[in-house]
Amino acid sequence: MRGFVALACCVLAGCATNLSPRTLIGPYQDVSLGLEAGGLVFDSPAWLGAPGPGRVLLWAFATGECGAERWGEIDTEAFARANVAAFERAGRDFIISTGGEAGIFSCASDAGMARFVERYRSARLIGLDFDIEGRQTPAQIGSLVQRAAFAKARWPALRVSFTLATHAASDGTLRGLNATGETVLAALRDSTLNDAVINLMVMNYGQADSRWCVVTAGRCDMGRSAVQAAHNLHRKYGVPYARIAITAMLGENDVAGNVVSLADAALLAEGARTLGLAGVHHWSIDRDQPCPAGSARVSPRCHGLPGVAPGRFGAALTAP
Repeated sequence: MRGFVALACCVLAGCATNLSPRTLIGPYQDVSLGLEAGGLVFDSPAWLGAPGPGRVLLWAFATGECGAERWGEIDTEAFARANVAAFERAGRDFIISTGGEAGIFSCASDAGMARFVERYRSARLIGLDFDIEGRQTPAQIGSLVQRAAFAKARWPALRVSFTLATHAASDGTLRGLNATGETVLAALRDSTLNDAVINLMVMNYGQADSRWCVVTAGRCDMGRSAVQAAHNLHRKYGVPYARIAITAMLGENDVAGNVVSLADAALLAEGARTLGLAGVHHWSIDRDQPCPAGSARVSPRCHGLPGVAPGRFGAALTAP
């Protein structure tokens, strides 16, 4: 076991550490939805008008092989140039997020990782986020972790995170990560990357059952379940709270009955502050608005909760 495990054991034993990274707060932006009509630049006026310490926008999602990554059908070089320049002009920080539910991001060489980072490198690029949702092989995951360690060694100021699915068992089993998540942790233990953030997707737990979530009044309590997921990761795997982030899906989740309300958002944000978590994020900036009549139950462009005005979730999640 290398630095990651040693550091975790140190925290659990109560010894002093320097694990107090700046807590980052901010949404994901679905690139496929968030560009100006017919253009290449993010159309995020609400976000760009809300500066503050630790505020960040996560660009989602780059897929393919590092150094030759794609953002859907958009020209990668033109997209990078336009948006890096826009964020520099606006004085806003960003994170590049890769993979996602529908795609895979892989990286087989240090040279490819170097090309990838250099394409977006800026004083406003503060991190790389690797969203891994189950279709990568253990070999691909191991290679990606090694390349992430290379990037961290070359650009030490970058925050590196791995976004993973989780349950939030409240039955005493500490059930959380699935096999893919455990593969990522194992790869981190065997690497020199000892300060990676584990970003838990606190969403889509399944039926209201203590095996999967915290149950309140017959439903998965999404606010308390988010905090429980962080506890489970810390207690079962020894990951320091200061290296855990959480990402909620606003309003209606894909699993019917898993619904994040404004009260849930406020509770999970308060829990994150109390625990000193590394980040509080949400999917997504586009969903922080009510749905028009006739919309599907779950939409990429709205949260599905009647009467919750635009921007209310963002305000709840970023309140001091």
